[in-house]
Amino acid sequence: MSGYYGFHNVGDEAILQAIITALRKKNKDIEITVLSNDPDYTKGTYNVDAVDRWQMSEVMNAIRQADGVISGGGSLLQDKTGMKTVPYYIVIMMIAYFFGKPFFIYAQGIGPLQRKLSQKLVKFAISKAKYISVRDQESLQLLEKIGVRQPIDLVPDPVMGMTYKKGLNKSWLTKEGLTSPFITVAIREWPTSTNFAEKVIKALDDCAKNGQKIVFLPMHGEDDDETSREWASRMNADVAIFPYDATISEKISLIGDSTLLVGMRLHALIFAAIANTPMVGISYDPKIDSFINQIDQPLIGNVNGDWTPEQLYEMIQDQLQNHQRQATLLKEQAKPLQQNANETAQKVLSLINKSK
Repeated sequence: MSGYYGFHNVGDEAILQAIITALRKKNKDIEITVLSNDPDYTKGTYNVDAVDRWQMSEVMNAIRQADGVISGGGSLLQDKTGMKTVPYYIVIMMIAYFFGKPFFIYAQGIGPLQRKLSQKLVKFAISKAKYISVRDQESLQLLEKIGVRQPIDLVPDPVMGMTYKKGLNKSWLTKEGLTSPFITVAIREWPTSTNFAEKVIKALDDCAKNGQKIVFLPMHGEDDDETSREWASRMNADVAIFPYDATISEKISLIGDSTLLVGMRLHALIFAAIANTPMVGISYDPKIDSFINQIDQPLIGNVNGDWTPEQLYEMIQDQLQNHQRQATLLKEQAKPLQQNANETAQKVLSLINKSK
């Protein structure tokens, strides 16, 4: 399995956990090796083999011994975060191709691909995949636009197949005095032309004046914890900050315990969908817009947009006032995604068996 694994990003770790679980549901004896930035952590957490994703001799040896290679999920094939991202994941695919091993594009979010070279590399590599699946319509359209002609399946994000366990954080909630409904906030640092942080902070302070308690949920380890603490320090209201090193299940449970999620992180929004917790999205990337539209929940706009703190506050209050209706609507939208999330694993395993 190749992806953004071992970097302690809750979203990507949730993807890894979800795919491993789905594969093992279909074949309990399957042997899995993960290309990881932190092999020891990955081995200990998921009970799999793992090799250092940067040690190409180890990577090549693992692929040589495998029956197939899964690339994904997540947003791997994009050039927004740097010029090396696309080449790295394509090299992994080409190693598999060189050794005659089938490789599979597993529920990926493709793009943005701003450079012509990126587009050519992605088209070249993906056209050699045994199976292609993407998690949103925009990714499918982008692949078609750059010239990929193979069949492409549109599938749910693997994390939609995870389960919500209620009440995992009772002791922490009691310690923080969170016995009444609260709003969970999952934000991240992002460079913008507008000071969107100030707008969110103002809206949250207004919510607190209205008697609504606020809990920050760091999704990406110490990075989001630092951002959450910095934002909290600029608020007039007292807020709580959930432990950044809590488990994936505990973070899903926290969102399930809350009345509403205000979220930038994609997988915080997906966690809310799993727990049927209404949400308000803040977009920094097209993948946020795609998912919010898919589940028919409100989006205030892009971090660079001209929306106001007052508009965000009103959107939050509207969601809270119509909580039951929104929760029911969300459950209806999420149910088919949850039911179909594990079928990608079955497809991949069937193709591997045929390739042997």
